[in-house]
Amino acid sequence: MTKESVPIWHKTNLTIEEAAAYSNIGLHKLREITDDEDCNFVLWVGNKRLIKRVLFDKYLKDTYSI
Repeated sequence: MTKESVPIWHKTNLTIEEAAAYSNIGLHKLREITDDEDCNFVLWVGNKRLIKRVLFDKYLKDTYSI
């Protein structure tokens, strides 16, 4: 069985690498932001960190500086 590639704009959750490519924000900075327990756009699946794309878009729209 082959894994089909789903475009980022169709995904509900993004990996940290996909979120970095999507937003042009570095991996280190994204990890730093999502380590905050008040971060509402991170979803933890065990040790795996996923980014909720819609909430991440809203965060980027509303944030002046990171």
